[in-house]
Amino acid sequence: MIEIKIGGMSCENCARHVREALFKLEGVQKVSINIEGGQALVEATGALDEAEIREAIEEEGYEVKAISRG
Repeated sequence: MIEIKIGGMSCENCARHVREALFKLEGVQKVSINIEGGQALVEATGALDEAEIREAIEEEGYEVKAISRG
């Protein structure tokens, strides 16, 4: 499980953009978004590259504040 702290999400449309961006990454199987908490939880097969995660989210106009693996 990967937890991503994201800045700039304020509505369900924002969450949809982030969710779609993360699903484009290879191996992503599940994405859960918490708008109020400003986070995404990602389940993937294999290890995702943090740079790819940051790039996918930042291309949508949101700020990646932290990435942690649990």
